[in-house]
Amino acid sequence: MKINRFVLLCAVAVGLPFGANAGTTHDDIMAGVSDLQTEWARIKYQISDEEQQLDAIHLLETEAQNLLIRYPDSPEVMIWQGIILSTDAGIVRGISALGKVRDARDLFEHAIATDPTAMDGSAYTSLGSLYYQVPPWPLAFGSDTKAEEFLKKALELNPDGIDPNYFYGDFLRQNDHFKDAKTYLEKALRAPDRPSRASADTGRRAEIAKALNEIAAEMAH
Repeated sequence: MKINRFVLLCAVAVGLPFGANAGTTHDDIMAGVSDLQTEWARIKYQISDEEQQLDAIHLLETEAQNLLIRYPDSPEVMIWQGIILSTDAGIVRGISALGKVRDARDLFEHAIATDPTAMDGSAYTSLGSLYYQVPPWPLAFGSDTKAEEFLKKALELNPDGIDPNYFYGDFLRQNDHFKDAKTYLEKALRAPDRPSRASADTGRRAEIAKALNEIAAEMAH
C-alpha cells in the first residue's frame, strides 16, 4: 500500500487523511478493513503450506500497519491488526511468537478503550481468545479467569455472533466443560451469515464442526 508522504504526515498529525470529511473517512476505513478481512480469510482457510501462510500474513501485517498509520484512532483497524498479529503468532507458535501476541493484546485493549462496541465487541472476543490460548505467567499473560471475563462481555455485545459463541465454546471445551461447550458451539453453527464474510464463515463453521466431533468423542467415553 503506497501512501503519499505529505498525506501520511497529515494523517499522523490529525488522525485523518488530508482533506477527508468524517463520513468519507469512515467509508475509507471500512473499505480498508474489508480488504484485510478478505485476505485474512484466504490466508487462514485456503493456504495450507505454512511457509506460504507466513509470507502472506507478513504482507498483510504491513498493509494493516499502513492502514493504522493512516487512521491511528480507528478501533476497527486496531482490531484487525491485532487479529492478523495473533494469526501470525498462531502459525509460528513458541516463544518467538510472544512479542506479536503482546502487541495484539495491546491493540485490542486500545480498541476497547477507544470504542468497546466497535465491530460488535470483536476486541473482547479476540482478547478473550488470546488469554486462554497463550501460556500463563512467567512465559506470557494467559489467564482463564480473564479469558472468561472478556468472552462473556463479547457475548453480551453480540449474543448470536458466530465468533463469540465459537470462542467461548472452545474455551469451555478446552477446560473439559463439554456439555456447555456443545451448547455454545451449536449456537455458533446456527449464527447468521455475515455480509461479505462468506469465506471466513465457511472456514469457521468447519472449525466448529471439528470441535463438536471432538466433544462427541469425549462424551462417548
